[in-house]
Amino acid sequence: MNATPRRAAQRPASEESERRELAGLLPPPAVPDLDADRQLLLREALLRQAAEPQGRPAPRAPLRRPARRSARFRIAVPALACALAVVGVVASDRGGVGTPGRDHAAVAGGGATGGSEAVRLLDRIALAAAGSEQPAVRADQFVYIESRVAYAAQSAGGGPVTMAPAHTRQVWLSADGSRPGLLREEGGPDTRLGEDGPVLHLDQPGATARPEAFGGGGGPSVGEPTHAFVAALPTDPDALLRLVREQTRGQGQDPDQRAFTAIGDLLAETWAPPQVGAALYRAAERIPGVTVVASAVDAAGREGVAVARTAYGRQTQWVFDRSTYAFLGERTVLAEDGEAGPAGTVVGTSAVLARAAADRVGELPPPVR
Repeated sequence: MNATPRRAAQRPASEESERRELAGLLPPPAVPDLDADRQLLLREALLRQAAEPQGRPAPRAPLRRPARRSARFRIAVPALACALAVVGVVASDRGGVGTPGRDHAAVAGGGATGGSEAVRLLDRIALAAAGSEQPAVRADQFVYIESRVAYAAQSAGGGPVTMAPAHTRQVWLSADGSRPGLLREEGGPDTRLGEDGPVLHLDQPGATARPEAFGGGGGPSVGEPTHAFVAALPTDPDALLRLVREQTRGQGQDPDQRAFTAIGDLLAETWAPPQVGAALYRAAERIPGVTVVASAVDAAGREGVAVARTAYGRQTQWVFDRSTYAFLGERTVLAEDGEAGPAGTVVGTSAVLARAAADRVGELPPPVR
């Protein structure tokens, strides 16, 4: 018996050529399309590669005092989880403003998911922010932000919240903080900000600006930002989160909620450059307790997906377009039943409608006009 393995029989040349000829008559085999998840992963990888810094060191946040101390001003627009005893309105979860709203899916335990899903969503939002285009804002210009705002109001004696229509809010902020700004609220008089006097403080959008003694004396900060300050924030998420935590120390009992609120204020009230915006979202990834809300509506009635955090019986939500991941606005929803209303009641909402650079206060930039 022959123990040598047998070789494969050789095909005659005529048979081989006939096989190739027949194969050429057949249609080419189908190439399967990539599934949606694989396409998203490839897209994110391309965006991540495009967003990587080209060897440039992250800019340091300046701590110097602005050139004109008397022109400094503060527009403190705290998170929507402000006290209910203020003038404002509440938005309904039905896409409009003017009636009390309940949204059980908007609070933890009712449609909210957290942990790794929040990290994945914020990473996608950061990639979209890093790949966005934004014109440069000169130091002698103003950052113009137009929004719709609505807040709940409660009488001093307590009871359920009451409503009023949402209104337009326009603000012009000096890019380098050297000149007075302007606040224009629909239905109210214009308010000059920081003009030859003390710092002007707003308890919340829609409130009357009031003088406040300035105690910091250290120039722009996370709580009192100028566009120049925001543009110089670290683009390393860990360094940025450390800076936010340091500059919000002592502003509440929950340091994680302080950081989340401060980042939300920067997203809503400034115009961060793409790389800084991406770093803000990645810094938020590192805050414990951040969750995802599958559906949320901003003050303009735009539906999207939200990144949220719950503290002190309220859930603060950042609403994003679910296709482009653009920041739409914020909401605050009661997470517990209470005197102000049942869990799921929306007690504050905003919608960013436009951001642009303007040459003068009161001037509507061409894209807005």
